[in-house]
Amino acid sequence: MLQLTCKRVSGPVLALLLSGWLSSVAWAAAPEGLSADQAARLEQRVQARWQALSRSDYSKAWEYSTPVYRSVFPKDLYALQFSYAVERELTAVEVTHYDAAAAVASVTARVMSKPLKQTSTASQAIGAVPVSIHEKWMFIDGEWWYSASD
Repeated sequence: MLQLTCKRVSGPVLALLLSGWLSSVAWAAAPEGLSADQAARLEQRVQARWQALSRSDYSKAWEYSTPVYRSVFPKDLYALQFSYAVERELTAVEVTHYDAAAAVASVTARVMSKPLKQTSTASQAIGAVPVSIHEKWMFIDGEWWYSASD
């Protein structure tokens, strides 16, 4: 029945309904004080950083850190905090809060994580584990930067 109903909606009407739905979803997804464009740009930066982490490209991931962090911690030290024995896959990004006065957004990155080398029967049985990682991102000079500080 749903297919028959959808077929009766004309192209322009369907496009209008879809665009209204998408804009309401984008509006609902952005926390108060954060525009839909800012939220989209933030999510894009979070995804790009996690893509670099998934590829174990820690030099690229370092580039998303705040300018102050990068001025203090060089790339080679940054890379030491990660394990090359873990596979990471980003499955979702959610902007959960935005503090407009501080220009800081709270983001939850949902990641599937598993060891690359199965060293025990338990790790083989468990496989990939879903993890929610809470991050802070700062809006500095018109760009979103990952904040290493809690």
